[in-house]
Amino acid sequence: MAILICGGAGYIGSHAVRALRAQGREVVVLDNLRTGHRQSLPADVPFVEGDMRDPALLDAVFGQHAVDGVLHFAASSLVGESMQLPLLYFGNNVHGMQVLLEAMVRHHVRRIVFSSTAAVYGEPDSVPITEEAPLRPGNPYGESKRIMESMMRWAAAAHDLRYVSLRYFNVGGAAADGSIGEDHRPESHLIPLILQVPLGRRPHITVFGDDYDTPDGTCIRDYVGVEDLIEAHVLALRHLEDGGESAVFNLGSERGFSVREMIEAARRVTGHPLPVVVGARRPGDPARLVASSRKVGEVLGWQPRQGVEEIIASAWRWHSSHPDGYKN
Repeated sequence: MAILICGGAGYIGSHAVRALRAQGREVVVLDNLRTGHRQSLPADVPFVEGDMRDPALLDAVFGQHAVDGVLHFAASSLVGESMQLPLLYFGNNVHGMQVLLEAMVRHHVRRIVFSSTAAVYGEPDSVPITEEAPLRPGNPYGESKRIMESMMRWAAAAHDLRYVSLRYFNVGGAAADGSIGEDHRPESHLIPLILQVPLGRRPHITVFGDDYDTPDGTCIRDYVGVEDLIEAHVLALRHLEDGGESAVFNLGSERGFSVREMIEAARRVTGHPLPVVVGARRPGDPARLVASSRKVGEVLGWQPRQGVEEIIASAWRWHSSHPDGYKN
């Protein structure tokens, strides 16, 4: 029996493929390669290139590979782009979830682990944020993920599905051996953007807003290493396979770092001065997003191991050896 990994050629999905294969699990990857990279996957992994919004394609995948569980990473995920193209985000993310859940019901597949986001919370009333905090997304990306969580909840009630939704805070880093990592085009994540400076790809790092209500005026985020994050997915899948109930968990370190603190950490890792330019705020960016991860620790036994400098160091190994990403 196989685990279907939707979006498995992407940054996070490719690390999930590697982790499950290391445990001897059978996987099949579905990805349209709009943002993913076939080179991130082992050559012998069953791979289907296509759009998960195609019901006939999903029927073929579920039928041919005896799928008995799903890890869902496939979604448009840029906050700024979602503010400009909201209908694209609802069409891709929400409709994609609908088609996937319908296929799961048709093929009697009852388990799904979903890649959600802290963006479902919007600007929180207090930090650290618990799973019981109000959901008030401040951008279409976060709103689409909130709707997708609701779709799973209602489908679970009607069709005896069980799900785990993992609300990521900020993800960074790369595989420990530097073989796979982050390659987005255009890049929007802070750590790879910072590292483009010592790589000579940009003259400075831009800080978007230095007048937030935080100690140094820049946004504060909670960072988790990608390999720690994937461990949580493996534990969530095992939870469902062992008969565990549907659940929602935050994934964070319970410690926040400002943009300026991240730049300073990158200076220590790379030895580069990393010039900074301050730009205007970006629409939809909350000032603080820091997780309470108590629930996932209690239920799944998950705890992140990597600190910020370790996360940046693993990313630096990847980007130093693959300055053009998977084009290398």
